[in-house]
Amino acid sequence: MTHPNWAALTEDDTQPWETLDSRQLVSGFRTVFEDRVRLPSGVETTYQYRPRGPRAVFVLPVTPQGEAVMIRQYRYPLRATVTEVVAGGVERGEELLGAAQRELLEEVGGAAAEWVALPGFYPQPSISGVIFYPFLALGVTLGDMHHEDTETIERVTLPLAEAYRRLDAGEILDGPSSLTLWHARAVLAGRGLL
Repeated sequence: MTHPNWAALTEDDTQPWETLDSRQLVSGFRTVFEDRVRLPSGVETTYQYRPRGPRAVFVLPVTPQGEAVMIRQYRYPLRATVTEVVAGGVERGEELLGAAQRELLEEVGGAAAEWVALPGFYPQPSISGVIFYPFLALGVTLGDMHHEDTETIERVTLPLAEAYRRLDAGEILDGPSSLTLWHARAVLAGRGLL
């Protein structure tokens, strides 16, 4: 299962910046590099970034009753709890749909009858090569959640109209969640759910 724009989420054939030197500053899960580069103007500079490669999935679950299933999750860097869609990293060798199904089950105890791939996007292209792949999960039934020991998550079920009121009012502050909701809106409206 893919969205038509996913094929375009690749490196350009030609690169206008020339890499002169590269060194790894941070290894592990969130690798960070610092490269010395030459721009087309001849200017040389250093650039710190996360390399292309890591992927994550985002899921807007919708129940047969037309309810959005979201989460409220404590985010340590913000020192705040924020409303989000279901999300998580794609493990090495894992298919995108499989990762989305796993995250749906873990975070809200959900299983979907139908999946719709939404447009993928780059969340922070100035500093990161991470790619996000959102999905709309329809006909979601809810059961027991299976949170990781490091997660503080509350499941929130609300009418789709209320979820979109919150989006339009600027009450959903998580960027990837907002964009996932935005891309899902046309599909939901086309099916008469909004």
